[in-house]
Amino acid sequence: MAKYHWQSQNVKQSGVDDMVLLSKITEDAIVENLKKRYMDDYIFTYIGPVLISVNPFKQMPYFTDREIELYQGAAQYENPPHIYALTDNMYRNMMIDGENQCVIISGESGAGKTVAAKYIMGYISKVSGGGSKVQHVKDIILQSNPLLEAFGNAKTVRNNNSSRFGKYFEIQFSRGGEPDGGKISNFLLEKSRVVSQNESERNFHIYYQLIEGANTQQKEGLGIMTPDYYYYLNQSGTYKVDGTNDSKDFQETMEAMQVIGIPGDIQTQVLQIIAGILHLGNISFIEAGNYGQVESTDLLAFPAYLLGIDPNRLQDKLTSRKMDSKWGGKSESINVTLNQEQATYTRDALAKALYARLFDYLVEAINKAIQKPYEEFSIGVLDIYGFEIFQKNGFEQFCINFVNEKLQQIFIELTLKAEQEEYVQEGIKWTPIEYFNNKIVCDLIENKLNPPGIMSVLDDVCATMHAKGEGADGTLLQKLQAAVGTHEHFNSWNSGFVIHHYAGKVSYDINGFCERNRDVLFPDLIELMQSSEFDFIRSLFPENLNTEKKGRPTTASSKIKVRDATAHYSHRCSNRDKPNGQRTGRRAGQHQVEYLGLRENIRVRRAGFAYRRLFNKFLMRYAILTAETWPSWRGPEQQGVLHLLRSVNMDNDQYQMGRTKVFVKNPESLFLLEEMRERKFDTFARIIQKSWRRYIARKKYEQMREEASDILYNSKERRKNSINRNFVGDYLGLEQRPELRQFLAKRERVDFADSVNKFDRRFKVRRLKNEGNDFV
Repeated sequence: MAKYHWQSQNVKQSGVDDMVLLSKITEDAIVENLKKRYMDDYIFTYIGPVLISVNPFKQMPYFTDREIELYQGAAQYENPPHIYALTDNMYRNMMIDGENQCVIISGESGAGKTVAAKYIMGYISKVSGGGSKVQHVKDIILQSNPLLEAFGNAKTVRNNNSSRFGKYFEIQFSRGGEPDGGKISNFLLEKSRVVSQNESERNFHIYYQLIEGANTQQKEGLGIMTPDYYYYLNQSGTYKVDGTNDSKDFQETMEAMQVIGIPGDIQTQVLQIIAGILHLGNISFIEAGNYGQVESTDLLAFPAYLLGIDPNRLQDKLTSRKMDSKWGGKSESINVTLNQEQATYTRDALAKALYARLFDYLVEAINKAIQKPYEEFSIGVLDIYGFEIFQKNGFEQFCINFVNEKLQQIFIELTLKAEQEEYVQEGIKWTPIEYFNNKIVCDLIENKLNPPGIMSVLDDVCATMHAKGEGADGTLLQKLQAAVGTHEHFNSWNSGFVIHHYAGKVSYDINGFCERNRDVLFPDLIELMQSSEFDFIRSLFPENLNTEKKGRPTTASSKIKVRDATAHYSHRCSNRDKPNGQRTGRRAGQHQVEYLGLRENIRVRRAGFAYRRLFNKFLMRYAILTAETWPSWRGPEQQGVLHLLRSVNMDNDQYQMGRTKVFVKNPESLFLLEEMRERKFDTFARIIQKSWRRYIARKKYEQMREEASDILYNSKERRKNSINRNFVGDYLGLEQRPELRQFLAKRERVDFADSVNKFDRRFKVRRLKNEGNDFV
């Protein structure tokens, strides 16, 4: 532990732990505080319940079992800010309130969101109990990380392990708090990376893991060559990543598939598909009389062998397409020969479809291994790739940035808008704090009507575009100019358009927008893969082409909107990750603070209330503090709450009574209530322990007495049965002697009474006059 000796009273203070306590609330002050803490290796900072994380781009020493023990059950103010504190708070709130929890992890690409998600899952796995079944679920939850990272993560110019898909991971719990299930929802996989990458980037990790980690037998069976041999890998010229051991990671990926329960034969076919995609990419085309032809037919055999299909049929489906033609009221199918560009597009479409469907299978395999048939409690973790601005931004960046825009809107709703509205609704004294609401940008992108948003215009163009897609992008740009050209957050240029996002202006190249949004896999390719000799590959293409309705195809943008509407069901806390500005080299820290709205967040948090609870829930939790409220309060709930607050002598300026809720100003006031509640439980626990110990001691004494009786039974010469005789105590017959009963009336209970002889100095028995020789 370098800096975090948090049990010491002399811990070094770097800035302020909670930026609500800053003396000045300016962008400069916020940046300076974060910088000061970052330079001292404090990467976490609070804004009330929100956790700010600055990616250190190195391994930090305070993620060990010691920290897990330190943060478990601790109040937020007891230890320095940490993601463990946020996770423990979620877990405890779930158990206390019986409510589902969700954490949103957002920020720019390279901010450390995926690592944060892993720490959350790791902490929950450590602090929750359970037997062998629960341990199995924990193993699957933890092993899902290396598997999903292998198939869903890649090196980008911003991040060596960037998530190229979004996921919502739900950990399900029993009533006792043990993780006994889970569910993953994946969306927005960057399929285009399978067939092309920018300079200094890599394809998905699994390709390099397979090349480096496969054994000799696997390499021979899959035709594995060096990465520069494959077109789908050599476009960027980057094959290695500093600090990454692809061979070791491959073994972890295979072990993860084993733990999750993927059968060995399916694991083999998974690797065949990965290798088959690589070999498929090496099939190139030449133009021959306006028609596309396979340049080297020898390269067809191996991908066809790995995918279990006929090489001649593969060649046919890559260079021609079956199309429906209507003429004279009749419909017939004709084969249309493709040109070189269209053939290349078809090859890439097949490669992307194979990879995407394989990825969906892996996610579903994880879900089958851990999903419960019913839901009790759950903690959800939303992790998507962050906001991206490259030199050339296409359809993928548009989708990614739109989802981030929506997350920013949710963050605003949670931390700024909803909180202020609640104060007004509850009749709390409040002065509104102004902030930028990016709903206007979200509406620009997703509005359906009046005016239609960018996605609606895009879907309309895709629905009416020609099969070859020629000229569709130009039409899209014209229609966008007509629909949203005057919008204050939109500008167009000759090759695309600009959107003024919350994180800055981004220029999008219109080229390829329609094709990538349409995302149609032609029936010819589906039929081709359904002809595979492998059951597993056929199962990835379950479409019934004869019976499925032909209508407006589902586009990529519409899938994003559906997912966005269903992914978030309960938000209790947010984790905002901030990337290292020096690493990115584009955006200064002050700009990040500005567009993340941290200043407004601090102002609302400082002026607002740290805690609010419905009257009845507050009474249920703290009723134990007074005899009047325990076990139940008789009277109006609001009066009961006031009685509790006054019983702990809370200052009047520390709380306000709303119409249905009580609002507590500072966390310290809430901690006072919690500590008093803990003391009450501690007192009761001590009473129970004392009674139990007394009971155990009494049982042990009786057992010892019985054992002693057994030892001495029939062993005494004079009174062999003395020990086993019941103790009488009254040998005088007090009940029959009224003079003695009258004398003892005012005394305590008599335990022993008998006659005694009194001896004088000469050892002679002497009876005193008017005195009996009775002894009580």
